[in-house]
Amino acid sequence: MNKPSSIILIGMPGCGKSTVGVILAKRTTRNFIDTDVLIQFSEKRSLQDIVDHDGHMALRKIEENVLLQLRCTDCIIATGGSAAYSDLAMKHLQQLGKIVFLNISLETIQNRVKDFSTRGLAKRPEQTLQDLFNERLELYFRYADVVIDRDALTQEETCDEIVAKLR
Repeated sequence: MNKPSSIILIGMPGCGKSTVGVILAKRTTRNFIDTDVLIQFSEKRSLQDIVDHDGHMALRKIEENVLLQLRCTDCIIATGGSAAYSDLAMKHLQQLGKIVFLNISLETIQNRVKDFSTRGLAKRPEQTLQDLFNERLELYFRYADVVIDRDALTQEETCDEIVAKLR
């Protein structure tokens, strides 16, 4: 696979952005960046702590600022699930490379992620997971250069699909 640019992974919590990202980085000999980790490092606290004490909009703003500061080439970037809320940040990411949406069903998310109360989700307090899923799905499709439907795919098969579709 040629390495003309970075590969940016977007999608819901539980879709495998971080895990697939590490495998993909090894496979394509690229650096790996997890923006959730960058947020926690810069804020010196967990995503959930930010949501609990400052609210979901504060987390979204922090995430936007972290994304806008990214300056990398030939990287695999795993974004937080709420990255797609910022048009400004997504346009910046489009300049860095190809955006890959790791699409999974709501049922798969519910099976993979057992406790959303510790995930640091940037959602309104009254918002259900179904509401969040419906709201974000449209955004993910809007920004995606490539969509990988990965309900039935292993992490390795997902990487195979990404490499094949970006060839």
